[in-house]
Amino acid sequence: MGRIDPENLGPLKDKVIHINRVAKVVKGGRRFSFSALVVVGDENGYVGFGKGKAAEVPEAIRKAVEHAKRALVKVPVIDGTIPHQINGEYGAGKVVILPGKPGTGLIAGGPVRAIMEVAGIRNIVAKSIGSRNPFNTVRATINGLLKLKNSETVMKRMGRNEEDGAVNEKA
Repeated sequence: MGRIDPENLGPLKDKVIHINRVAKVVKGGRRFSFSALVVVGDENGYVGFGKGKAAEVPEAIRKAVEHAKRALVKVPVIDGTIPHQINGEYGAGKVVILPGKPGTGLIAGGPVRAIMEVAGIRNIVAKSIGSRNPFNTVRATINGLLKLKNSETVMKRMGRNEEDGAVNEKA
């Protein structure tokens, strides 16, 4: 899959998930800088995350947004939800994501909720298990969303037509 150009998508919405003050101990004392974790999406199935680090918070956020725009991925969204249940894992962070019926709303906490909002997913139930680290939770969520398959790709892989469900003969 090729790189997605953010210029072709229209307006992108970004959300700051976490800002962390980090310190480097040097000979004269401590040097403080800030790291920011940001998600970016077009609310229509495209989402990406990025990290940025700088001496000032606004600069760290700007760097994180730039990184997130370079890391956009496409997520299958059907009627405001996902096609099927999926589990995402990264390190000790695990996320269980379940599709919701219309009217369910966005039942997810913290970083998972922010990702779903910018991706355009409106009806979902998600639970974060294990690590409470927002960086690992974001990566686990994106990992799970990348594993999603829609019916067209599954039928194509099986060699079937979606209309009749019949197997295409290639002999």
